[in-house]
Amino acid sequence: ERSDPVMSPLDAANYVTSLTDDKCDPVLGKAVRSRLLALSLEKATNNYDPREAIEAFHTGIYRGMSALGLDMDGDPSLQKTPYRFAAMFVGELTSGLSYEFFPKATTTPNDMDCNEMVVVQDISTMSLCEHHLQTIDGVTHIGYIPGAKVLGLSKFARITEFFARRPQIQERMTAQIFAALQLILETDDIAVVQKATHYCMKARGAMQSNSKTTTSKMGGRFMSNQALREEFFNVIGR
Repeated sequence: ERSDPVMSPLDAANYVTSLTDDKCDPVLGKAVRSRLLALSLEKATNNYDPREAIEAFHTGIYRGMSALGLDMDGDPSLQKTPYRFAAMFVGELTSGLSYEFFPKATTTPNDMDCNEMVVVQDISTMSLCEHHLQTIDGVTHIGYIPGAKVLGLSKFARITEFFARRPQIQERMTAQIFAALQLILETDDIAVVQKATHYCMKARGAMQSNSKTTTSKMGGRFMSNQALREEFFNVIGR
């Protein structure tokens, strides 16, 4: 039998749900999820209970580490590990599975009539490979041509982080970011490029420490206008 938990399931769940603050927009999240489901870009059920998830991860980590011969009750350094892991995994690393945590992305009218390309590059992006739960570590570049709406620059990073915070494959993550921005900005003139190192290749298996994966999704004039496409790639640095 495991020792008494350092953090109760209720306390851990409260920690998770406290992340739903004034920076989250569940209504927008619901609309984005509906769009992604229609495009077959979403498979998360979005109906989990944080208490149940945290308790399940606590039990699994406790039992697994005990089976490795580690003293989960007697070693002070390990006693808190199961709940530390559970709270981290549910509340941080996989928070993007719940659209309750979708970031606020309120647009404003394009009063300046900006019609030139806007690029937000080198957005730090860290996710989990859904096959081995190993780290995906890289950057995301996003470009768009404003139509009737513009979006605060920080929102591009927050939307990227949302889709990264889940077990993921890079190809789907790129497409999800693109589709969400299509909905929010109401334009097809969007380009998303991601370049990342996959630790499922670097730390295990093929052991390719220098390998990187690049994925892209583009629409509108970024697809039809070769000069614009070239300009975008020149800006982000080929």
